[in-house]
Amino acid sequence: MKRVFLKLSGEALAGEKHTGFDEPTVTEVARQVRQITDMGVQVGIVIGGGNFWRGRTSETIDRTKADQIGMLATVMNCIYVSEIFRSVGMKTQILTPFECGSMTKLFSKDRANKYFERGMVVFFAGGTGQPYFSTDTGIVLRAVEMEAEGIYLAKAIDGVYDSDPKVNPSAVKYDEVSIQEVIDKKLAVVDLTASIMCMENKMSMYVFGLNEENSIVKAMTGEFSGTKVTV
Repeated sequence: MKRVFLKLSGEALAGEKHTGFDEPTVTEVARQVRQITDMGVQVGIVIGGGNFWRGRTSETIDRTKADQIGMLATVMNCIYVSEIFRSVGMKTQILTPFECGSMTKLFSKDRANKYFERGMVVFFAGGTGQPYFSTDTGIVLRAVEMEAEGIYLAKAIDGVYDSDPKVNPSAVKYDEVSIQEVIDKKLAVVDLTASIMCMENKMSMYVFGLNEENSIVKAMTGEFSGTKVTV
């Protein structure tokens, strides 16, 4: 593939602490992504904000304001992870759908393409810039807009199951599942809005466990052991 998008869970980047950052975890992610970019693959990255804030769990804060806090959490995550990427020798740039002073650049497709052509890893922070949309929807939107060839979802779980394996020890993992089945069975790979966008725009997804050894490199070089979501 020439261009792929990688979604990183904010909570996964926090390691066992579950909040904030676990630098060895992020450094290992950076090491793996560098192997991919060294092969000539362009990588766009979206990071969730769950290691800082999950707005939907608040019962007192207005939903719009809660979602805005979540957007800023993703910006913080991208600034941090971007710097770790730079420490292992990659060039990076962060784009947001709203102005963040001099900390990020305002997103446009032309600007993102310019950075990709310069060999940079491009971080797409701030989600869609609008409330009521998750980072799931954000990554599908940007991947479709930027004409990526696939979305890789690095999660705390190693694929898609027919039920929650934390609750059901007999849950069965899918090697491959269609996006239509994901929607019909409410398998929660990504939220419904993102699922429908993938279906309408024929965007494949690859779900795998971030914590497995060399998981990002394996997922992107044919040793994939997670779940492929087909369209």
